[in-house]
Amino acid sequence: MQIKRHPTKYMGNEYRRLVDENLNWEIRELQTANEPVCTVDGKEVIMLCANNYLNLSTHPKVVKAMIEATKKYGAGAGSDRSISGNMTIHEELDRHLAKFKRAPASLTYQTGFMANEGLVPQLCGRGDLFISDELNHGSIIDGVRLSHADRAIFKHKDTEDLVRVMDEAEKHKPPYEHIWILTDGVFSMDGDLAPLSEIARIAQEHGAGVYVDDAHGEGVLGEGGRGIVSHFNLSRDQVHVEMGTFSKAFGVIGGHITGGEDLRNFAYNKSRTWLLSGGVPPGVAAACIAAIEVLESEPQHVKMVWKNREYFMKAMKDLGFDTGHSETPIVPIMCGDSKTAKDLANFIWKKGIFALPIIYPMVARDKARIRTQLCTKHTKEHLDKAIATFEEGGKKLALI
Repeated sequence: MQIKRHPTKYMGNEYRRLVDENLNWEIRELQTANEPVCTVDGKEVIMLCANNYLNLSTHPKVVKAMIEATKKYGAGAGSDRSISGNMTIHEELDRHLAKFKRAPASLTYQTGFMANEGLVPQLCGRGDLFISDELNHGSIIDGVRLSHADRAIFKHKDTEDLVRVMDEAEKHKPPYEHIWILTDGVFSMDGDLAPLSEIARIAQEHGAGVYVDDAHGEGVLGEGGRGIVSHFNLSRDQVHVEMGTFSKAFGVIGGHITGGEDLRNFAYNKSRTWLLSGGVPPGVAAACIAAIEVLESEPQHVKMVWKNREYFMKAMKDLGFDTGHSETPIVPIMCGDSKTAKDLANFIWKKGIFALPIIYPMVARDKARIRTQLCTKHTKEHLDKAIATFEEGGKKLALI
């Protein structure tokens, strides 16, 4: 009997299922620069869901650096960095980032996702173990899946459960050769912090490595925005890999890792995402350098994002909204089910506030929320309008 197959029909069926269950993403079009007030789908709105925490994507120094480097070096690197695309500007960026991080070495990747997916699978193989926080970012999860190592999960931020998992791992026969603990620094859906000091202590007691994804902490946490390792005043002997991205507070694009010289040498020899992908355009590398220099010379940006976060957070809590476990400029407005989150997002959109619903599978089915993100250039007027709009929508949907 001949089997009748259709290579793509199932895609349409799956999409329609997502729509029916309110689980589909509705992508809007940003038609101006990513600023606190911008044009989206032809509508002027207050942007309240961007990763551009410090508004560096439009900072004159960052834009100028990109233009000048593009004129000097061209639009692209022309090759992978492992072949002929390793440009002077790339090496300069690696050195400047390491200096900013106060670490021996850094290595930049094309994206943060590629840093995790390229390096994580190389850290452990057969006979090794990954231990991962249950709410880690999908790029960490995918990186672990690409390895042949055993894997274990500990409850979110629960260091007692981490100790339990570690104690069980110590009983494994034969003993694991390598054990790595993987955690987000700032968990992007809730805006809460990993208990990194305690994780580092537990790891040190057991001879395990610590890998932290600080994508949402850089530019926001630590001295001058140096990130979560700085925030907790930890050493490179306590946190062995600090991973991050230039696409959030730095306002550009690209991923990176920071640690010792051995880490850098290992990473660029073993990460297939780094070895087999073209180098970032020289203009991008120059813009990243400029963004670091802005952080070094203009501390007011970091201070202002925290001022706005505290103002907005207090107002939303005073209104009675559930803001989850936020400890950063990521402030979730908890809604419960996906439909309520979508209804609230649509309500505020009509009133000129752009913030997206975060729904399953990004979060658990009963943990849908609007994820708001504050930035440096939000004015009191912007925030007051957003707060008033959320209040109106929250009452309409019986959230407050």
